[in-house]
Amino acid sequence: MKKLFITIIAALAAFTANAANPYDNPDTLVVSRDGTGQFRTINEAVEVCRAFMEYHKVIYVKKGVYKEKVIIPSWLTNIEVCGEDAENTIITYDDHANIRLEDTNKPMGTFRTYTVKVEGNYITFKNITIENNAAKLGQAVALHTEGDHLVFVNCRLLGNQDTVYTGLANTRLYFKNCYIEGTTDFIFGPSTAWFEGCTIHSKQNSYVTAASTPADVAFGYVFNRCKLTAAEGVTKVYLGRPWRPYAFTLFMNCELGSHILPAGWHNWGKASNEKTARYMEYNNSGAGATTKERAPWSKQLTKKEAAKITVDNVFKMDNSWIPEI
Repeated sequence: MKKLFITIIAALAAFTANAANPYDNPDTLVVSRDGTGQFRTINEAVEVCRAFMEYHKVIYVKKGVYKEKVIIPSWLTNIEVCGEDAENTIITYDDHANIRLEDTNKPMGTFRTYTVKVEGNYITFKNITIENNAAKLGQAVALHTEGDHLVFVNCRLLGNQDTVYTGLANTRLYFKNCYIEGTTDFIFGPSTAWFEGCTIHSKQNSYVTAASTPADVAFGYVFNRCKLTAAEGVTKVYLGRPWRPYAFTLFMNCELGSHILPAGWHNWGKASNEKTARYMEYNNSGAGATTKERAPWSKQLTKKEAAKITVDNVFKMDNSWIPEI
């Protein structure tokens, strides 16, 4: 009898383990606000994904507005969040830095304001809008990244100040054919990020980037074949200012609109930054690409120097994680 009891318990345990997560497979999860999918929120779909998956898992998000703060935790890998349509599949929230926290009555601060936070590695977002639609009352992050090997394809990243925070040094991000808009420092942080064929849209006179690349990291932000545009009436925009002294930002083969100031770069009010900031350009076009009055401490690359700026060299690794689009 005792042996039979142990056998039954073992069988039940095995059944429970196998049945504990019916979504532990590579099948696509469907999210839809109207209830026609398996889940009504993106966070619900993320919650059922197994830790450290070795297979590729797609969370397919149907058209709709999803008001939620989405977190892809550090123990999740190989997930793709794919929207049905970039224009009409929208993740949105409205936190900003000056909201008072109930428990402390202190301001929320910039780094809690995200709409989407990606902590996991090998995560892809495709055909989706990530938006922080807070009023202009403080910094308001739409996308906050901390993971490595992150890919964003055909995404719309919308906000005002501090739209995209690439939040961890020595992490690698790849943006392709994305639309990114904001007001001040709306692409900022210490990560290494390659922007390919993106539209970068300034909504007011201010600064596009605020890289904080560490001194021992070779590359920060690289914009290749991007188009810099501006809202009507915006005429005085800098390409970047250094959030930290060794900020690295390069614009190459880009189309720079007339809103880009002749100086191009700002030292954030510290002359010492001019000795350390790594600000470069190569082969840009458009009314804002004239180099005659560029900040003398910035650099125009030679053809030979620019030839070394490739995805392979910037990421210093096998790039099979970057999709062929």
